[in-house]
Amino acid sequence: MIAVLRIGHRISRDKRITTHVALVARAFGADKIFIDTKDIKLEENICSTCGRFGGKFEIKTGVNANKIAKQWSGIIVHLTMYGDELDRSIKKIDKNDDLLIVVGAEKVPSQMYAIADFNVSVGNQPHSEVSALAIFLDRYNNGKWLTKRFNGKIQILPCNKGKKVISRDK
Repeated sequence: MIAVLRIGHRISRDKRITTHVALVARAFGADKIFIDTKDIKLEENICSTCGRFGGKFEIKTGVNANKIAKQWSGIIVHLTMYGDELDRSIKKIDKNDDLLIVVGAEKVPSQMYAIADFNVSVGNQPHSEVSALAIFLDRYNNGKWLTKRFNGKIQILPCNKGKKVISRDK
């Protein structure tokens, strides 16, 4: 089980970025996402994507981030530019345990650094949490997300020119 915990979602400011965090989580192999701010529209958008493109992915908004982190029984990885190097950290993470990946929208509370088993840096320069999550999940899953089948109503087929889309009514 891989879950993502999004901390600091501000509906008026972060709706697109948080949507992208959720879409990356889903596409790159996570099973669910928790978001600390209640956002029904975001839940509807992600559920709609899952309905069309398939796959089992859960979204829950309005959660207590501290409670989720403190009750998590697996490994907690906090993605931050202040953490240890990605390649060094990834080797130490037990892939048999459930994984909670914490990404912030605004400043993450300092206690998260202590709660996390690993504070991991995907580079030490300012960058997007979307890119950090994608790179981390790609490395963690050894690129297996590329061959994952979602079995949705819509399937996009790779092609060099044009668009190849299969639509199935289920």
